[in-house]
Amino acid sequence: MRLIFKYLLFLCAISHSLGLRRFWRGRYTKGGGLGDPSKNSQHLLGSDGSAEELWFTQQLDHFDPTNDRTWQQRYYVNDKFYQPGGPVFLMIGGEGEATAKWMHQGAWIKYAQKFNALCFQVEHRFYGKSHPTDDLSTENLVYLSSEQALADLASFITAKNQQYQLVNPKWIAFGGSYPGSLAAWLREKYGHLVHGSISSSGPLLAKIDFVEYFEVVRNSLATYSDGCVSAVQKSIEQVELLLKHMIGQRSLNEKFKLCDPVEKSITNPLDIANLYENLAGNFAGVVQYNKDNSPHSKVTIDDLCEIMVNQTIGAPVSRLAVVNSLMLNVSEEKCLDFKYDKMIAEMKNVSWDAESSEGGRQWTYQTCTEFGFYQTSENPEALFGDRFPVEFFVKQCTDIFGAKFTNDSLSRGTDRTNMMYGALNPKTTNVLYVHGTIDPWHALGLTKTMDNEMPAILIDGTAHCANMYEPSDKDLPQLKQARVQIEKYIGNLLETESNWEVNKV
Repeated sequence: MRLIFKYLLFLCAISHSLGLRRFWRGRYTKGGGLGDPSKNSQHLLGSDGSAEELWFTQQLDHFDPTNDRTWQQRYYVNDKFYQPGGPVFLMIGGEGEATAKWMHQGAWIKYAQKFNALCFQVEHRFYGKSHPTDDLSTENLVYLSSEQALADLASFITAKNQQYQLVNPKWIAFGGSYPGSLAAWLREKYGHLVHGSISSSGPLLAKIDFVEYFEVVRNSLATYSDGCVSAVQKSIEQVELLLKHMIGQRSLNEKFKLCDPVEKSITNPLDIANLYENLAGNFAGVVQYNKDNSPHSKVTIDDLCEIMVNQTIGAPVSRLAVVNSLMLNVSEEKCLDFKYDKMIAEMKNVSWDAESSEGGRQWTYQTCTEFGFYQTSENPEALFGDRFPVEFFVKQCTDIFGAKFTNDSLSRGTDRTNMMYGALNPKTTNVLYVHGTIDPWHALGLTKTMDNEMPAILIDGTAHCANMYEPSDKDLPQLKQARVQIEKYIGNLLETESNWEVNKV
């Protein structure tokens, strides 16, 4: 009954159909990999959440001294807690718009109060309002890379040291999701500028075929019950059966509120693959942000599984349709848009005014050139079947960005990323890696303490970046303890190095 009531509430929120789905390549199209720091605005520390937008002049290309083109990068500052001699905290922006709310909320602000830190947040190039170029053409996106982003941060730190006349400052970098990776790599590549980093939910291994993602989704759903997993798998099998004949196809149109008749796409494997990936994405987004205390987690694993095990709704495919309706309503979409060509057309739009410019096109480019990270399902026995293999994603690179974006170029790109940063064997110090067992991204991260120089915390039962959000009394005890340990680690960084023995909270 709790979920049915929530479902009815969401029915009132339908307004329009978006060209791109809500959850795309492991990130929400609104907000990227890291959402606002709290569901509850009352958690603000005596502030309305506003902060002045500031701008920093950056080089377009840090690695070509003959290129003198510059652009304006957005950043925020909070000096409310700073005392001379205190550390400098840097929140790294990622694959979405930076938000002023993070300057007054989140666990890092609690640490800033504790250690009298000066706080900066820097927006990632090509995301939010930080526009290095006139548009997002493939020719311009050559300046979008993790290497350039790290150099942006190094330039920013150097300039602020001079501006604030900081002597031997101890900068501590914070980041969650892709910025969690950047936080670790910033310490690795610019250790003379950054004293330490807290890397939350950051994937370190660039991998094209990220088959482990949905394996973790399956395991995370199983924390509710094996019956939930079984029902999801049966529902996908029933979709396959309904696709085999005209009556079943028309039934799918109605059940899943498809924007276009599926019978017209039955001979187009790309449309069908896109349909299945959409259905899988309904679960992926919920699992990834399950109960993380952010606005991303409006729906939880419990909510989805309550539907999937509820036999009074009907057959498993009917329950899957209710899940789909719920997620459409959460994202204010009238229908499920699964047409491949329509998706590609939107992603090819190079305007800063396009819907895809909110991060979808940029993040897709980075996956096509640096990371892969494709959440595939290509085994008939897998939870979501075999309809969206790795080739489906690589083809999107070619169709969106051009013929030179191939499997070979992607392999070279991911190999280069792993070579530059060390993948799961980084040679660095003063970085604490934090992950949650529910979060599928932990499969590509450092989750076990290698030695005292590379400690890790694996928090049982928590999801993506959960440790970064505004603390709540409802947080799991192990999440509360993890925040205590992170604070202790920061204290150790700022005072003296000490033994650090932790593996799983």
